[in-house]
Amino acid sequence: MARTESAMLALGTHAPEFSLPDVVSGGMVDLQSASGPKGLLVMFICRHCPFVKHVEKELAKLGRDYEGKGIGIIAISSNDAANYPDDAPASLAEQARAVGFSFSYLYDETQEVARAYAAACTPDFFLFDGNLKLAYRGQLDDSRPGSGIPVTGEDLRTAMNTVLAGEPVHPIQKPSLGCNIKWK
Repeated sequence: MARTESAMLALGTHAPEFSLPDVVSGGMVDLQSASGPKGLLVMFICRHCPFVKHVEKELAKLGRDYEGKGIGIIAISSNDAANYPDDAPASLAEQARAVGFSFSYLYDETQEVARAYAAACTPDFFLFDGNLKLAYRGQLDDSRPGSGIPVTGEDLRTAMNTVLAGEPVHPIQKPSLGCNIKWK
């Protein structure tokens, strides 16, 4: 299991534009349609990574808990599906249905969106405020596969609640840790 940390994109960075297909609906989703009035959470995930498997139920719960609160939520898989077939769109759609994702799950075949966001690992989280400025990039929580620490989503939930309150997120943030993005 390769361990890669988030690149920790500079806080205040404007959310890069994107337009990607949703693996479940087949429709296109772009930055504007994904964003809520209070912000946007972009999660780079995949199906095969043990770090994502460890947190995927919490990601589904997070989607349900924050639905309709003003922060748009999307997941993006940018892995090379030719070499990692579990991360191909049809398989990602199966994952979304099986786990119960209520948010759009997008496929970044060219990997250009992952590069624009400086995504480095799965999972990698980017929370933007209502002006689409990066407010948080870092870990979901302190839990890792085999750590014995429960998955709570504490760090990301605290950041989301802070953005919803219209306040600045504390700038000291721990990087996410996961499998590296599988580049072509």
